[in-house]
Amino acid sequence: MEIVTETVTMPAHTIAQIGGYLARPEGDGVYPAVVAIHEAFGLNANIKQITERFAREGYVALGVDLFAGRSRIMCMFRFFAGFFLNALNNGGIQDLKAALTYLTDLSYVDGSRLGAVGYCMGGTFAICWACTDSRLRVVAPYYALNPRPLEAVARTCPVIGSYPANDFTASHGRKLDTALDQYHIPHDIKIYPNTRHAFANSDLGSFDEAAAQDAWQRTLEFFKEHIGG
Repeated sequence: MEIVTETVTMPAHTIAQIGGYLARPEGDGVYPAVVAIHEAFGLNANIKQITERFAREGYVALGVDLFAGRSRIMCMFRFFAGFFLNALNNGGIQDLKAALTYLTDLSYVDGSRLGAVGYCMGGTFAICWACTDSRLRVVAPYYALNPRPLEAVARTCPVIGSYPANDFTASHGRKLDTALDQYHIPHDIKIYPNTRHAFANSDLGSFDEAAAQDAWQRTLEFFKEHIGG
């Protein structure tokens, strides 16, 4: 599928505007949409590539720059402090909610079919955000931390999670799997043997091609089930 890409700006909560990278199928139509949430590296080439991959599958995909020209270190400090102090409603999540509103205002986005995918920090944002925003219909956290308190996932949407076995986030994946079972939330949580943190990032030494491809296919199938594409 041919796609169109562009750099965009949108209103935010913690700052007047944040930037983003938008990819969508070429031509007329109304499509489901996905927000892609970056790791600590920011809105880099890897996240842009992910938005393009989603667009080729029939989604409008928006990679959001949560650092938005500010100090990456200071943003990271505020975000991770927020996870512990107010995990479900911190500034980063408010910026993501604003980004989703921007998406739903686009004429070619079906506002009833919305999802999010996130990696490490972004994965933590994805699962926490889903506990507080009913507009999201599916989320895909990769090697993420869980919401605090974990019981908040009783309010989340369907979850497709991917975790590396040789990483501290594996225990979070197992606990999330148990909690989603308890609250009868549709989910697919997989712990990948012999993988490390950021196994899905092809730009890093921990990249595992087989695990990354399997996680991608699982994510696509789960998203198609819940929001189409």
